[in-house]
Amino acid sequence: MNTTATAPGRLSQTLIRMFMKQARVSAMESVAGGFHLITLQGSALKGVAWAPGQKIQIAMGSVFVSRTYTPIEWDAAQGRTRLLGYAHGDGPGSAWLGDLKVGDECAIFGPRASLDVGHISGLRVVLGDETSLGLIHTLARHSAGNPLQSLLEVASVDDVSRVRDRLNLHAVELFARTPDEEHLQGIEARLPVLAAAGASFILTGKATSIQRLQRALKAQGVPRSRLLTKAYWAPGKTGLD
Repeated sequence: MNTTATAPGRLSQTLIRMFMKQARVSAMESVAGGFHLITLQGSALKGVAWAPGQKIQIAMGSVFVSRTYTPIEWDAAQGRTRLLGYAHGDGPGSAWLGDLKVGDECAIFGPRASLDVGHISGLRVVLGDETSLGLIHTLARHSAGNPLQSLLEVASVDDVSRVRDRLNLHAVELFARTPDEEHLQGIEARLPVLAAAGASFILTGKATSIQRLQRALKAQGVPRSRLLTKAYWAPGKTGLD
C-alpha cells in the first residue's frame, strides 16, 4: 500500500499551531540501509524537560498522521534534539524520511512518557530490533554506570552493524531474521544466564516478538518488576508508538 503524507488542512494547521512545537532540520546523515541521523533545532525546543526513554511524535504533513521517535539526546540550552530514523516499508514515516532534507520544517508533539527507564539499576538487557537502537543509545549515554547488553533481531546484520559502530554502541548482539522466526531461538538461548544474573529486561520493537520473549522470561522465573515492555510496531498495523 502506497501511503504518502498529505498537505495539512485548515483544522490540521490550527491544531499544529496550538499543540505542536516547530523545529527545522539542521543536519541529516544517511548511515546505512534506511537509517538516518536527524538533528532538529528550534527555539520551541529550548528549556524543554526531557528524560531518556521519552518519545516525540512528528506530524507527517498533517496532525492526524504522525510517527513516533525516541530522541537519542536533547540539548535544552541550544534547543536541539537528535533522533535515529529508520525507513522501512512504504508508509508515511518512510516517505517522510526519504524526502527529508536540511532546512525542512517539522511539527513535534512532546516529549512525553513512553518507557520509564530512569529507575532501573544493575544489569539492563534490551530485547528488540532496529527500532530499539535509539533507546539503546540513550541508555548507554545517560546511565553509563549500569551494565547494558542488547539482543536484536534485524533484517540486515551488515546495515545495523554500521549503525552500531556509528553510534559507538557496545554489547549489541545481532540476530538475522528468518521467515520461520527460528532466529528467536538464538535470543531465547541467551536468556537463562541473563535472568540468573538478576538482569532487568526492556522489551521493545515488534509486538509478536515481545510476546514470545516475555513468555520465555516468565518461564525463567523473571518477576514482572524486572520487565518493561513497549511495542513499537506490529505487522499490518499502524499507530503503535
